[in-house]
Amino acid sequence: MTTVTDIFTHLNTIAPVAMKMDFDNVGHLVGRGDAEVRRVLVALDITDAVIDEAIELGAQLIVSHHPIILNPLRQVTDADLTGRQILKLVRHDIAAICMHTNLDAAEGGINDVLAERLGLCDTEILWQLGELDGVPYGLGRIGTLSAPADMAVFLPRVQAAVGSAGLRYHDAGRPVYKVASMGGSGGDLVSAAMAAGCDTYVIGEAKYHAFLEARELGINLIEADHYCTEDVISVPLRDTIRAAFPEVAVTVSARHDQVVRFYEAGGVNG
Repeated sequence: MTTVTDIFTHLNTIAPVAMKMDFDNVGHLVGRGDAEVRRVLVALDITDAVIDEAIELGAQLIVSHHPIILNPLRQVTDADLTGRQILKLVRHDIAAICMHTNLDAAEGGINDVLAERLGLCDTEILWQLGELDGVPYGLGRIGTLSAPADMAVFLPRVQAAVGSAGLRYHDAGRPVYKVASMGGSGGDLVSAAMAAGCDTYVIGEAKYHAFLEARELGINLIEADHYCTEDVISVPLRDTIRAAFPEVAVTVSARHDQVVRFYEAGGVNG
């Protein structure tokens, strides 16, 4: 019999909780550890639609990236969204394991998968967080393309790589060759990417000041959507659970998708 604790123990060897950032809340967050798991649903977020999908599939566990509980809870009632979702999970005996910044930082995690999708070679860490067993870990990756490319060529390549409905970008007029990438947020590392000698920085989410900083520093900046740059991990995560627990059915959510849509003068994009 495979239990929730068995699966969490395995995932903790891939992306140890010890790698998480201080603000974060990761691990086995909802449900009984000794509960039997016959089906797992993998999703970037635990939304109402994902919970309903898990119920319909008969899943006993949801493995997500973003934590269903991030801030300290003072109550669990139906008066707020998180409380309602936790109550629904418990009512249907569905556990939740959430792997956030530890999965961002881990070898083979989100940032490695994103860099590979973008075609980056000889990658290294953009922002080191620490060392675990003598091995550095951190957020973001830096690598090079096999050959320089114009932004006009690289932009559709990025969009196709992550499946985003649209991109926001600043073109500094530089060919794309040495690239930094970061799944999810990362707008505060524009200067770090520049200092590392990158001509281009691809991130999931950036505020206005990040684009302004990119223009002042003269670095290409591409925002490819928070969801899209992190959801690249869902299939590899499904596959690693399947490989370790072949008796368990593991599927990726078919209902959770890119939240942000784009409107252009010619009509709706995405």
